[in-house]
Amino acid sequence: MTSLSGVEEAVRAAGYAREDTDGAVGPRVRLHCLAHAGAGVASYRRWPVEVGPDVDVVALPLPGREGRRRESRVTDRTALLDDLLEPLLAASKEGPYALYGHSLGALVVYTLTKALSDAGAPPPLFLAVGACLPPHTSTALVGAADLPDDELLPLLGDLGSVPKGAAADPGGLWRRSVLPVLRDDLRLAKDLREAALDPRTGGPVDTPLLVFAGDEDPLAVPAAVRDWQRWTTGPVEARTLAGDHFFAGGEALPRLIGEACRERVAAPVGALPRF
Repeated sequence: MTSLSGVEEAVRAAGYAREDTDGAVGPRVRLHCLAHAGAGVASYRRWPVEVGPDVDVVALPLPGREGRRRESRVTDRTALLDDLLEPLLAASKEGPYALYGHSLGALVVYTLTKALSDAGAPPPLFLAVGACLPPHTSTALVGAADLPDDELLPLLGDLGSVPKGAAADPGGLWRRSVLPVLRDDLRLAKDLREAALDPRTGGPVDTPLLVFAGDEDPLAVPAAVRDWQRWTTGPVEARTLAGDHFFAGGEALPRLIGEACRERVAAPVGALPRF
């Protein structure tokens, strides 16, 4: 567990109280977001505007990038939970919250949702995942962390993860600074998939699930992404959005998730989830 790091600072920075036009105070929803492999939280930069009112976006960078770049990267479930679970446990008791994860981030938020449930925390309004095949589905990138560069880069290039130009050349900036992070994130993704399949640490969550796919995503194709329904005992809704693997930077996704946050927090106790 880190000290008061970027995770805890981000979580504590968002408040829950809001004042309505009639002076009444109502709840805000805290939306925890985790990004794709190799990334920080840049894809969520515009989300605080795009999600609409009464939703506080808390984009959580994993260690080893952006403001946490001097911290050791996490490569397995135990280290991930040591880093993220405690501040999220505390936040879960303060008011309504939801989680969204993109690509690798989807495996992270699934893992966190399962761990929060196992710890007896108040459940999220919903779990949302995007651009990620479910844990039981294998991909070419599973186990690819230790491939030589000339075998790994074509796989990453198919997703649009490799920049054009000299940065991706041997000795270039991207090869030196981003590729090592990507390799460790692939190790983390593999361990989280294995943990999800282990009855001691995985299995379905009891949470409403929103599933998003990009219509031009070459890896997490919409038909396969819908198989996330096996990973919850709650209701599921799947949406296909315009875009490739990195559609989280568009306007449609945060708008839909913001609407889901407001609808769920306003629903009567015991009402069936609707999205």
